[in-house]
Amino acid sequence: MTSRFVPARRLSDLARLRRVRDRIDREYAQPLDVEALARGEHMSAGHLSREFRLAYGESPYGYLMTRRVERAMALLRRGDLSVTEVCFAVGCSSLGTFSTRFTELVGVPPSVYRRRAAGATAGMPSCVVRQVTRPVRNREAPVIGSRLA
Repeated sequence: MTSRFVPARRLSDLARLRRVRDRIDREYAQPLDVEALARGEHMSAGHLSREFRLAYGESPYGYLMTRRVERAMALLRRGDLSVTEVCFAVGCSSLGTFSTRFTELVGVPPSVYRRRAAGATAGMPSCVVRQVTRPVRNREAPVIGSRLA
């Protein structure tokens, strides 16, 4: 009886984690914190953080900041907003934290990225732009071997 309960419980937790991830993707510009995300799924913040890290390889906060940086990259490429305006537009309340995380993920500060990216993707289809400019998360799982081989 226990063996049936554990997989069902795990599937239920994974569904809740997916809803949390989807909420982060949808509401990245809103003030979100782990407590609010956990409360929305009737979980404790500690349990959500542990399970989210197991499922996706990074904390909910790390995932949120990665999404914010991705959106910031798109806004910075447009070139019509300052770094400060972009920071607040993507939901960050601290320019210092935003710049630090942006630099960690992208490799250059937002101001440098904005200057370099202004014309770098001109003429590329948007689907290609999204792929080549997507930041690599610090804890992204490495590709081990090919499944097609």
